[in-house]
Amino acid sequence: MKYKEITIKPEAEVKQLLTELRLKAHDLSVKIKLNQLKNNKELGIVKKDIARIMFLLHKKAVK
Repeated sequence: MKYKEITIKPEAEVKQLLTELRLKAHDLSVKIKLNQLKNNKELGIVKKDIARIMFLLHKKAVK
């Protein structure tokens, strides 16, 4: 997900997306530990998306 895509969405939807991505990151980390995941890079992608959303929310809170 790109930063521009996140900025277009309303804040409530962004917060909902953040919770979903955090759950997905947890599930992926568990699957990696159990050797059930073939693509380990997927966790890194999800973490980067979480960081983008956190940056956007922090930027809005500072204003």
